[in-house]
Order: sequence, then structure tokens, then C-alpha cells
Amino acid sequence: MNGIKERRTDDSPHGQDVSVVISGCDTADARMVFDALRAAFATDRASADVPRKLARTRPTAWVATVDVTEERVVSGPAPLGAPLSIDVQGGYWAVERLRRSLAHAFDVRVVGTVSGDQEEEVRLRLDNRDSPQAGPRGPGRPDPGPGSR
Repeated sequence: MNGIKERRTDDSPHGQDVSVVISGCDTADARMVFDALRAAFATDRASADVPRKLARTRPTAWVATVDVTEERVVSGPAPLGAPLSIDVQGGYWAVERLRRSLAHAFDVRVVGTVSGDQEEEVRLRLDNRDSPQAGPRGPGRPDPGPGSR
């Protein structure tokens, strides 16, 4: 396997930043995702920058740039009102680090990727970690027991 995708290159202009775009969801859910990202990494969205709908007839997209250089511990699951999709773009290692960090707060599934030479764009589907719609259990998810299968 070629290790180029996994190698961190500090001289890459996009090596440490990941662009995150959230749309098509409730403002409270968008805020929950931004709060989880802010807890894990440095981001350009201040905690006072609360997502708001700007138009009733058009979709609203909220954007943040996340610096994944230094990762902090995320305390645990964060509740969402409904599953949502986010689009993330950045270097391979940076996108993977962001995805792994989000998995502390949400059930995270990769639902689409577009790969480039040094960057990738990934669509992630986020759901509550304990949601029955979340799919198969991932690492760290409790076994629901024999009566719930």
C-alpha cells in the first residue's frame, strides 16, 4: 500500500486545516456539531457564533475551518435531533483525525469521498451514538444485550 496519503507534510498549506460545511439540518444540530468540533480542536467559529437560518426558502450552509494540529479530548456523546450530513475537505491525515474525533460524540459513517492528489473531500453522516438508525456498533459502543436483536 502506498503510504503517501497517510504521511503528514507540515509544509503543505492544507495539511492541518479542514473545511467543514453543514447544511440541510436544524440550527440546534449544526450548533451541536460545531460545539463538538470546538471542544476537540481550534476552529475559526467562536462559541458565540450560533448558527441561524438566514432565509426561509433557501438552504443555509454553515462553514468552519478547523485546525486539527492539536487534538483535545471530547467528553462523550452529543445529542442530535435528527441524523445529518456534513462535508469536510482537507489533507488525508487531517480529515481522518477530524472523523475519528467526531466519533467520540456521534456515530460517524463515510457516505462519499472525492480524492485528489493531496486532499480529499468526504461526506460524513452523523447520528446519535446510541441511535438504532446508527447502524452496526462501532468500537466503544455497548452491546445492547441478547433481548434487543
